[in-house]
Amino acid sequence: MDPLVDADAALQREAQPSQAKAIKRRLLERVADCDESHLSIAASEGEWQAFIDGVWIKVLYERDGMLSYLLRLEPGASLPAHRHPADEECIVLEGSVQIGTRAEIGVGGYHLAHQGALHASVSSRSGATIFLSGAVPEAGHELT
Repeated sequence: MDPLVDADAALQREAQPSQAKAIKRRLLERVADCDESHLSIAASEGEWQAFIDGVWIKVLYERDGMLSYLLRLEPGASLPAHRHPADEECIVLEGSVQIGTRAEIGVGGYHLAHQGALHASVSSRSGATIFLSGAVPEAGHELT
């Protein structure tokens, strides 16, 4: 047997699974690229609406009473203490927010408000933009 022929055959056997993976990866990328079910919203798109004094809301996505949305707090604005009908997650995108008197959360910080728990007021001295995911908020919602 010729050692060069044997080495060539071994290389071909090893290359085939690698080539198959590369072909599959390219095919899946093409299929995924044609999927129009995804949602993308540019920062300049969408409409900011007044929520409460000094606070603006921009809804990004809503489904079954749950929202992904942005809140913009003007300097000095505050959301009163409230309860959530479902867990709510928050990430600070710009500025910082004060949660009650105990926690100040800056850019990139995360806050989770559990369903039914009393959530302290949220305020911002310098202004802030936050991303939230949770139940549809009710402006002026009183404590119950």
